[in-house]
Amino acid sequence: MQPIYTFLSQVAEHNDRDWFHAHQPEYKAARTSFARYVQELILRIAAFDSSVAYQTPATCIYRFARDTRFSEDKSPYKRHFGAFVCSHGRKSYRAGYYLHLEPGNSLVAGGSWCPPAPLLKHVREAIVDDTDRFRAIVEDNAFRHLFPVVGEDPVKTLPKGFPRDFPYPQYLRPRLYTIWHPIPDDLVSQSDGQQRLEQMFRTMAPFNRFINEVFDDYDQ
Repeated sequence: MQPIYTFLSQVAEHNDRDWFHAHQPEYKAARTSFARYVQELILRIAAFDSSVAYQTPATCIYRFARDTRFSEDKSPYKRHFGAFVCSHGRKSYRAGYYLHLEPGNSLVAGGSWCPPAPLLKHVREAIVDDTDRFRAIVEDNAFRHLFPVVGEDPVKTLPKGFPRDFPYPQYLRPRLYTIWHPIPDDLVSQSDGQQRLEQMFRTMAPFNRFINEVFDDYDQ
C-alpha cells in the first residue's frame, strides 16, 4: 500500500494536469492497489452487513478528479483516495462505511452525509421516538471510544417542531449524521490492518442500521 501514499504525496506537491498525465503509470498502480484493498473490505463488511454484498470497487471508489466549478481551489485532482461502501453505491444518501487514505489525514467514517431535508427530519423523529435504542448504540463504550462525536454541522437551537424539553438535544441538532475516527497512515500496510478496519466498521454498523431503517420506512 505504500505506493498509494507515495503517489498521493507527489500529487499534493505537483497538482496539475501536465504532471498527472506524465505519471499515469504511478496513478494506475496506486488506484489498482486501492481497488484490491477495497474489494477485500467489501467482503469483510458483507459478512456482517449483507446489504453491501453486491457492491464492487467501481461502485464504491470516488473519482480522483475534483469538481472545481464552485471552489476557489482549482487544483484538478484530489489529495486522497476515498471509497464509500454502501448498499446503494457511493452517491447514495444512505448510511455506509467510508475509508479515506491521505498522507497525515487518513480516517474511517460512517453514517449519512447531507441527507435531504425530509430524510433528515425522519431521522430526528426516529431518535425522539426510539431514544433508548439510539442511546444504546451511540453511548456504548466501544462505540464512544472510537466515535465520541455523533453528527456534524449542528444547528444552534433545536429544529422547529421538536420538543424543547427533549433531554438529549445534541442528537437532534446535527445536519450530517456522520461519525469518524482517524487512523495512522501505516495501518493499511500492517498484517492485521484489514482486520482492524473490519472491527471499526462492525462497531459503527448498528448506527448505520438505525439510519437506514429510517430511510427504508421513508421509501415505502
